[in-house]
Amino acid sequence: MKIAFPVAEDKGIDSDVHGHFGSAPLFVFMDLDTDSVETFENPDQDHEHGSCNPMAALGGRRVDGVVVGGIGGGALKKLNNDGVTVYRAIEGCVGENARLIKSGNMPVFEPSQVCGHHHGVQIEG
Repeated sequence: MKIAFPVAEDKGIDSDVHGHFGSAPLFVFMDLDTDSVETFENPDQDHEHGSCNPMAALGGRRVDGVVVGGIGGGALKKLNNDGVTVYRAIEGCVGENARLIKSGNMPVFEPSQVCGHHHGVQIEG
C-alpha cells in the first residue's frame, strides 16, 4: 500500500504530518509493504485557493491513500473519485501515522470534516 503524507520539512518518517494537503511544500511517499520512503516537492503548492489539483500535487504519482490533518472538500472529492482513501492524521510524525494505518486504526476523512481555508487547521490527537 502506497501512502502520501504532506509535510513541511523532510525528516523522512520522522517528519511531522502537515495540517493541510494543498499547501504542504513536500510529500513523503511511503510504501507500507516495503517500508521504503521517498520525498518529493509539491508542484501545485502555490495554487489559487479552492483550485487544488491533488494529482498534480502528488506529481502524478499513484497512491492508495493520503494522510493529512486538513483538506478542502474539492481535493477530498477528487482524491476519493480517483480511488484514493484520505485518512485523518493524528498529531505526530509519518511513522506514527503509518503504524496506525497498518493496524487498521486510522480514521478516514469524512466530507463533514473538510476545511474551508488554509489557516488555523488543527490536527486532532
